Amino acid sequence: METPSLTGKPVIYQVFTRLFGNTCTSCKPNGTIEENGCGKFADFTPAALHSIRQLGATHIWYTGIIAHASRTDYTAHGIPSCHPAIVKGNAGSPYAIRDYYDVDPDLATDVEKRMDEFQALVERTHRAGLGVVIDFVPNHVSRQYHSTAKPQGISDLGEHDDPAKAFDPQNNFYYIPSTPLQGRFDMQAGASAPYSELPAKATGNDRFDPYPETNDWYETIKLNYGRDYCGCGTSFDPIPDTWKKMLHILLYWASKNIDAFRCDMAEMVPAEFWHYAIARVKKQYPRVLFIAEIYNPTAYRTYLDFGGFDYLYDKVGLYDTLRAVTCGYAPARAVTTCWQQTDGLRHRLLNFLENHDEQRIASPHFAAEAERALPALLVSALLDQGPFMLYFGQELGEPAADAEGFSGHDGRTTIFDYWALPALQRWQGSGHYDTRHLLPREADLRARYARVLTLLHSEAALGPQGRFYDLMYANPDGPCFDGFRTYVWLRQHGRELLLLAAHFADEARDRTEVRIPAHAFSFWQIPQLPAATATDLLTGETLTLPLKPDTPLVFSLPARGGRIWKFTLPETGE
Repeated sequence: METPSLTGKPVIYQVFTRLFGNTCTSCKPNGTIEENGCGKFADFTPAALHSIRQLGATHIWYTGIIAHASRTDYTAHGIPSCHPAIVKGNAGSPYAIRDYYDVDPDLATDVEKRMDEFQALVERTHRAGLGVVIDFVPNHVSRQYHSTAKPQGISDLGEHDDPAKAFDPQNNFYYIPSTPLQGRFDMQAGASAPYSELPAKATGNDRFDPYPETNDWYETIKLNYGRDYCGCGTSFDPIPDTWKKMLHILLYWASKNIDAFRCDMAEMVPAEFWHYAIARVKKQYPRVLFIAEIYNPTAYRTYLDFGGFDYLYDKVGLYDTLRAVTCGYAPARAVTTCWQQTDGLRHRLLNFLENHDEQRIASPHFAAEAERALPALLVSALLDQGPFMLYFGQELGEPAADAEGFSGHDGRTTIFDYWALPALQRWQGSGHYDTRHLLPREADLRARYARVLTLLHSEAALGPQGRFYDLMYANPDGPCFDGFRTYVWLRQHGRELLLLAAHFADEARDRTEVRIPAHAFSFWQIPQLPAATATDLLTGETLTLPLKPDTPLVFSLPARGGRIWKFTLPETGE
């Protein structure tokens, strides 16, 4: 089936696949799959996908698709078992890949037909008008990696390594020669014998000794892309064997008609590999997008311009800033400094307020109330041209209040345990995926998210061609403007001019005055109007406001919300 035509600003709905659709209402901490249940590919019905599309999404990131280490026994299906000591939780981390060429058997209704079920999911998603995003985990794999699903003629990772060498550019792993793994974690974990690894391999979070601890990524081993971390050198010619193997894996999944890869911890892999691999994938599959998880702003341009990524996470920039503003630790004016630091790249930075690594907005570890982040939603989704991502349940105010097992009371939805989310179950209802079973607060929050996100597709000024103008420098603090709790900006395209205001205060403001400077009028050639009709795209309210340089536009601001005033400008000469 043809991939849907997805133009405009991407809106990615991230879903932790294992938890979606799970109907268990009596989950217990550390429960098995038999006790707690598990979501399946089949739970993404046409009704579910249609509802996600109506929310404003253009893509779904199915997190946890590729087969990863787990304590669930599938040996009857020819899938090797995993030692429990190197599996976090019963379900296991989706980033401890055990077979790059297989999908997670937990997600299949019929394990023997699990790849067919995944392909059917891709086709259903495309029929719903949505693109498919999956993880590519390039930096590390499960300590017991072994592919039973690899195509004929493909050798396994590490199959031809020389473990007597700590580093060899043609090895797939790094070794601590002649030394066993001596982890500072429970190496037996209830098994009949301790986990054994000789020689020890380097741990996924760049730990090049045999002593990983509980706070390390001890369940993973690091892949070798030709960089000698201990010798501080690189060897990329001839092409390292890992490059070739990982390119083959990318092409394998691209051939299954997926639309994008979200590349886990991309900055821990040399940019030279991405330059090599992305160009080759795009030569065969030019529409496939690459999204990098990256946290080092000094490397942004390298991974975009040289590495070839389409988009990068903006975690240490806009996410961290908006979290601080939402919680009252930083002024709204900090948003200006934030975007200035990445000016010229913003159209390629992916914004978000939640994902599987971050704490839920409604948790006491973040804002304690989901509604407090609504002004941050306006900024994150509508500030500029880059894509936006939301995490499933965010639109319902999911608080991550449970201690699920391996995951405790940390404000995050578990990625290690078999679990279920009651708010998602209420949305699912009897399979209709609508608001009839939601709590009133959940239904209201979802409607507000949908209102904002669907504007990205109906308003050209908010799309990829819309221009951005920061108004904060023209609006100093005073009796009628509070730059600590209010951020204001413009978006424009053609005859559409939008004045946006995000108000982070818990109290409404009856009067706010916002000035548009003369520079904006001359720079964008905005006609001056003594009285112009403006419509708030969030409420439908209309006002008559002056559209003249440095003349205050006066309006009220709701608590924990904002305004999007739309002006339709006259044709030149009118």
